[in-house]
Amino acid sequence: DCLDALEARIPEVEPAVNALPTLCFERAREAAKALMAKPVAERGLLAGLPVAIKDLLNVKGVRSTQGSPIYADLIPDASDLTVTNLEDAGGVIYAKSNTPEFGAGANTFNEVFGPTLNPWDTSKSCAGSSGGSAVALATGTAWLASGSDLGGSLRNPASFCGIVGFRPSPGRVAKGPGALPFANMSTEGPMGRTVRDVALMLDAMSGQYPVDPISLAKPAISFVNATDSLPAPKKVAFSLDLGGITPVDPEVAELVTAAAKRFEDMGCIVEEASPDFSDVQEIFQTMRALAFAATKKGLLDTHKDMLKPEVIWNIQKGLDLTTAEIMEAELARGRLYHRVERFFRSYDLVLCPATIVPPYPIEQRFVESCQGHTFSNYIEWCTVAYAFTCASVPAISVPAGLTKSGLPVGLQIAGPPRGEAQVLAAAAKYEDLVGWAAGLPIDPRAPKG
Repeated sequence: DCLDALEARIPEVEPAVNALPTLCFERAREAAKALMAKPVAERGLLAGLPVAIKDLLNVKGVRSTQGSPIYADLIPDASDLTVTNLEDAGGVIYAKSNTPEFGAGANTFNEVFGPTLNPWDTSKSCAGSSGGSAVALATGTAWLASGSDLGGSLRNPASFCGIVGFRPSPGRVAKGPGALPFANMSTEGPMGRTVRDVALMLDAMSGQYPVDPISLAKPAISFVNATDSLPAPKKVAFSLDLGGITPVDPEVAELVTAAAKRFEDMGCIVEEASPDFSDVQEIFQTMRALAFAATKKGLLDTHKDMLKPEVIWNIQKGLDLTTAEIMEAELARGRLYHRVERFFRSYDLVLCPATIVPPYPIEQRFVESCQGHTFSNYIEWCTVAYAFTCASVPAISVPAGLTKSGLPVGLQIAGPPRGEAQVLAAAAKYEDLVGWAAGLPIDPRAPKG
């Protein structure tokens, strides 16, 4: 029945937004029939719920492009661990969601499938890199969808599309096999229309597996149960710019400030404060570039003409790094982690914007400036998100409200190391107060005027 509903809904929506360019309903129906042949108790946590998979992950027998012309015709003979775990938990894979090439850049477009458009205004970007997943959720062509996050790729599109995107702690969602199994900057994570849906998907995704050496065991209390049982936070920190490391659009600032004040309605103390993120640019830009060089140099050597300029720049930046720069970034990240860990001894959570601007025109490859500040590269505008990436702590984007022109803005809630349960519980209480999820899904909306 769920698959029937999706097959009816997708043709109504997809021509306007281009969120799910690859469908695999025949494979999905075979999986659904196999599940239904099992006793109910053996159908897994998701029990047949359809799941859309971001096109950075391989799904066995399904076109898996990574948003790149280099892999435009790849049909893998094995699924990535994250996909296998979702299927083992009773998830039914029916579609691949659009993503920028190799997930690089917070705007979802590529040379294989074209751009994915924001359903709140189809002249606007849906952000990225998990943009296809976010749009599918917002428009009713997905109930659950996978995402991944390095520089904010779960949180940026959630903010732009009015849904929920959660970056868990590194290792919380097992992944692989990969070229850098010990790397902990990028994570897989769940996306949904509600916090509780995301908690359910995180329970299905989590677990410890030998193929992922940093993967964590499932917690003793499920995330679904923790979301509804943990008390409200006692004291949270709020900062619009995380101590002055980023500009913020005034309308975003107004909406996020109002959203943060709702935590006082929970009986929570809200204080203006932030961890010290003053060296986050050097840390993130160096570590990101190093990963690009390590994993993509071979493609630069053999397929440079097929790579987009931002990917070429990031690979080259990594190749140009000196040993001293890499050493200093590693040491600085260690210092940053310890500062943030100490900060969370005084505050339960940190509240801030999930993105610093509302959705921008789809023709823009990225945000070039904000409030008079010109960004030095295509990813710097996402600083407010990747500050928490560098700190290795969980962070979620939940809807804060709409701008005067009707575009979503997200509130980011970050918690202490491995504090997924605390973040989810607080986000669910906030969601209950604002009642946003009752307004989803939406039909795609053409530009006004």
